[in-house]
Amino acid sequence: MTNLRIKALLGAGCMSLALIGTANAGGFSRGSADTDIIFEQGNFNMRTSVTYVTPKRKFSKNGNPALVGTDYAEDYVIPSAAVKFNLTDNLRCAGTLVNNNGGNAKYESPTLSGKISEEFTTYESALTCGVGFDVGKGRLWVLGGGFMEKFDYSRVNSYAALGLGNATLDLEGQEYGYRLGAAYEIPDIALRGQVMYRSGTKYGADGGLTAPAAVLAKATAGTPLQARFLQIIQQAGPNAPVPVDAIGVGNLPQSVEFKLQTGVAPGWLAFGSVKWTDWSQLTTLDVRSKIGDVTVSSDKYFWKDGWTVTGGVGHAFNDQLSGFASLTWDQGVGTGWDIIGDTYTLAVGGSYKDGMGGEFRGGIGFSYLGSGEETQYAPGTNQAVKSGYAFAFNGGYSVKW
Repeated sequence: MTNLRIKALLGAGCMSLALIGTANAGGFSRGSADTDIIFEQGNFNMRTSVTYVTPKRKFSKNGNPALVGTDYAEDYVIPSAAVKFNLTDNLRCAGTLVNNNGGNAKYESPTLSGKISEEFTTYESALTCGVGFDVGKGRLWVLGGGFMEKFDYSRVNSYAALGLGNATLDLEGQEYGYRLGAAYEIPDIALRGQVMYRSGTKYGADGGLTAPAAVLAKATAGTPLQARFLQIIQQAGPNAPVPVDAIGVGNLPQSVEFKLQTGVAPGWLAFGSVKWTDWSQLTTLDVRSKIGDVTVSSDKYFWKDGWTVTGGVGHAFNDQLSGFASLTWDQGVGTGWDIIGDTYTLAVGGSYKDGMGGEFRGGIGFSYLGSGEETQYAPGTNQAVKSGYAFAFNGGYSVKW
């Protein structure tokens, strides 16, 4: 009975459940592909979940005094789905879908650059397979697969202070990458260790920018493209909206994650993970005109690499009900060009088997969001944020045959 319960606890995927509470884990990270479903018992498995995150962040310093004390962080939703099927006794594949990166903000008053709203998301669709080999008392898995990442970005800037209208920017693109890994498990003692590498992506996202002619003339000053906008100003006035074919250029990071979980007592499981993410690849997000390859705007990040560390315990109360508690630390990646600080997340949750082949899964998380401050810009223009918090709520369901 004890072995059955601890195997069931391993199958509940405590590591996957624990991470539902994280909110903007270092940089733009949101969700991770549920590749752990590969290790589930059964010939066919399917599970889905939705996480709702509501963060609170307020400016303590801003070049626009009207923004001091205001909250700019917007709520967001992280959907995740995974399907696993056994091709042979030793070969399994999983299809996954997840909102893996994102960030969105809405400002009560324009920032110094004129931003009033900004949203960015990536969705990853992936196929990951595992080949198993009996080794010693357990099984060794070699893992690998590919993914497609879809990128969407939108931004609205207001130039009302200059007597001009709004500028809008919309970009989208998709890139491809791969993941490689290995795992070893001994189900009888609920032991599993794995390491997974995920490649980064490099974007040239296509889209369009529409802005007042006077704004574009100033942004392209000293370039051959400026003459075009000066001519439009003469013909239609400085506030004439001008569409420009644009491209957004930036990099999203590669990562390596190590996970370990093992039974430590009858019905008890300990688990942990360490993840390195190459956020230093994201230096700037540049928006360029396709005509003349002129940079129209540039968001500066210059982040450092980030580390995410999670530890926790799970317990099988009976054959149907399991629970967990975890603590996660996400290292802030800011270097003075942005306001990203450390994050600490406490998450609790569990799973319940319904007796019909299905399992309800869910949990809640509370995150402490550390303060952050810019230092690299001109005096009076640097932003800073107070420490804040976020709540996350997750629910999901899984079935297997």
